[in-house]
Amino acid sequence: MAVQTLYQQALKFAAERHGEQKIPGSSIPYVAHLSNVCMEILFAAAQTAGFNLALALQVALLHDVLEDTNATDAELAEQFGAAVACGVRALTKNSASPQAEKMRDALQRIKQQPKEVWAVKLADRIANLQPPPAQWTKEKIGQYRQEAQTIYEHLKDGNAYLATRLKDAIEKYPPKEREWLAPNNVESPLPAPLERGRG
Repeated sequence: MAVQTLYQQALKFAAERHGEQKIPGSSIPYVAHLSNVCMEILFAAAQTAGFNLALALQVALLHDVLEDTNATDAELAEQFGAAVACGVRALTKNSASPQAEKMRDALQRIKQQPKEVWAVKLADRIANLQPPPAQWTKEKIGQYRQEAQTIYEHLKDGNAYLATRLKDAIEKYPPKEREWLAPNNVESPLPAPLERGRG
């Protein structure tokens, strides 16, 4: 099946399940976060030999459905296959683990997965290193930055391109409001958009 078709199917499933959810601390629909993660994956795929783009994009779109919606592991396996379901499961925090152990547990499970799943976790944290919610304290911001550093240290060998991106994002975090961490000095692997008039 074409990657585009797999992408569309996963996007539809994720959009339906996330429904009216917003990016925390904003009024932006949650699917925008999924789109940002997929953007990182597309650029990484163009820089990485042998990258399984179909697996990575599906996992990227679905990575929060087990944790944040009523979707089930069985549904994912049936509709998207065992590899995608396993990748999403690895990226889902274990609610039974003590809070202090959740990150370590998640990273251990991710490292048992294909490198494309590692890439999704790297891309997810890159996408999340946007200006923090206004209510976050300096302590919370520092903890989030340290979490990102932990992810980098454990998963940097999963994808060199995304590891560099995450390292750069950590160094700039927290970014100024409206600052966008765009790929620097990298020629886009995607075709140039068609010129369109304003509608």
